Amino acid sequence: MSERKLLLLNGPNLDRLGRREPHIYGTATLSDVEQLVREAAAEHGLSVTCVQSGGEGVLVDAVHAAADAACLGVVVNAGAYTHTSVALRDALVGSKMPFVEVHISNVHAREPFRHRSLLADVAVGGVFGLGVEGYALAVQGLVAHLRSAGVLRSVG
Repeated sequence: MSERKLLLLNGPNLDRLGRREPHIYGTATLSDVEQLVREAAAEHGLSVTCVQSGGEGVLVDAVHAAADAACLGVVVNAGAYTHTSVALRDALVGSKMPFVEVHISNVHAREPFRHRSLLADVAVGGVFGLGVEGYALAVQGLVAHLRSAGVLRSVG
């Protein structure tokens, strides 16, 4: 049986977690987030490939590589690219991998330009405003979607 894998995709500035605006993003680091996602995925027999970049093209290439490697789905915090990147949206849609959008802060309680997501209408769901724990919830939601689509069966 092939490996059952998810992609965790983090966009610009998320490598600064723990140092960047802790009053908004908390004190957890990107490594903490990656570990949280790995643990949440492992509960369902899934492994995770983690990619973070401030470069839009790197993120697009990571989506393409994940699709080519038959990843089952994506948890994505595109950071600022959420609001600007048609290229990332096109890559995610073109990959045919389901994805859940996640944001640490409540983007709807922030500046108006953060209220618009280019990903929301093509995502299977979204989690925002629940801190880094939202990433684990995003994994749970993605797993539920994969199960309902018949792509993933329970481990046991």
